[in-house]
Amino acid sequence: MSTTDPTPAPPPLELADGRPAIAAWSLDPAVTHLNHGSFGAVPLLAQEEQNRLRRQMDASPVEWFPALPGKVAAARRAIAAHLRVAADDLALVPNASAGASVVYGNLPARPGGDVLVTDHGYGAVTMGAERLARRWGGRVRTAHVPLDADADTAYACVVEAMGEATGLVVIDHITSATARWMPVARIAAAARERGIPVLVDGAHVPGLADAPLDGLHCDFWIGNLHKFGCAPRGTAALVARGALRDGLHPLIDSWGAGEPFPERFDTQGTVDATSYLATPTALGFIEDTWGWGRARTYMRELADHAERIIGAAFSDLTGEDCAVDVGMPVSALRLVRIPAPLAATHAEADALRDRMARELGVAAAFTSFGGVGYLRLSTHVYNTAADFEYFAERCVPVLGAWSRNQTHKGQR
Repeated sequence: MSTTDPTPAPPPLELADGRPAIAAWSLDPAVTHLNHGSFGAVPLLAQEEQNRLRRQMDASPVEWFPALPGKVAAARRAIAAHLRVAADDLALVPNASAGASVVYGNLPARPGGDVLVTDHGYGAVTMGAERLARRWGGRVRTAHVPLDADADTAYACVVEAMGEATGLVVIDHITSATARWMPVARIAAAARERGIPVLVDGAHVPGLADAPLDGLHCDFWIGNLHKFGCAPRGTAALVARGALRDGLHPLIDSWGAGEPFPERFDTQGTVDATSYLATPTALGFIEDTWGWGRARTYMRELADHAERIIGAAFSDLTGEDCAVDVGMPVSALRLVRIPAPLAATHAEADALRDRMARELGVAAAFTSFGGVGYLRLSTHVYNTAADFEYFAERCVPVLGAWSRNQTHKGQR
């Protein structure tokens, strides 16, 4: 790499004993892991803590479950401190989609009300919005936001779609398919002026923002701790503020049903809540080993490098500019356009992901937006420049061949 490279690769992060960062995870060394943004990866320390807690649970369940609500409440307070929100505003749910379902299932009836989403929304959350709109007797309205929209343009696109019938706005904090921020604070303020509740889907945000709700006045916010936060899978936060907060109830009624929000979410019968309880260990591991600020800087600098070298490799292959302007880019998530007709639909993108893992041993995310396929790059502390250089050298030519073969079949 030239010393004049505008985005040089940052030196790999190490553990305190000098081992590479990836030694703190149990990831398969035969797989190149470039898709932390989908499911995350759990540090060994947090896995061991969760296993310890499960042994406790299974050794004496009669003791474990009556004491569990207090343990969940303690974990909830630690997670709230990490997100810099009040513990009384935060409930724990299995994932962001579950948090959205809680909101959809508890909002007051709005006969004829519409739900406003964007064309960048996460599919499962949008499907829930469609079900809510049907229950209300309204419809889902979709605001189109250009992929390269800056903050002002994105704001205008969403606000202009608000109307008298709008009963809820659902907006992504970071979009999943297109790896960009949305100006949620401004959009939420505009909705608030119009008396419209707002649900912000921040599934990817924990771990990527120091204080994600500072300056954001929305009714509901959901975020996965098991993505960039590295918590055990099945851990997410539902933050609720304002008049609608106390109307939220868990998807499962249990003995805590009579408690106020969020305590009623702490009691969920005999579910395995060890993922919640081990989450502070995962968050603390990153903080104690590198500090979240340093970790985020590393992820951003590595993403800069990865985006440049893989984009250049695709551009050299196709003769077209494969760099993507997403308007409001994310530190650890980036998009690179891949050769057509690959990943033109959501189903095709998932199939390409599976083929990449099966045939090349690379865990990567492919997405589709507006009929165009993209590679979505994710970085975390255990990734190194070599991971993405391998993709540029080994995988880009193979994707080019798959593209040519698919084009040839389509022309027959």
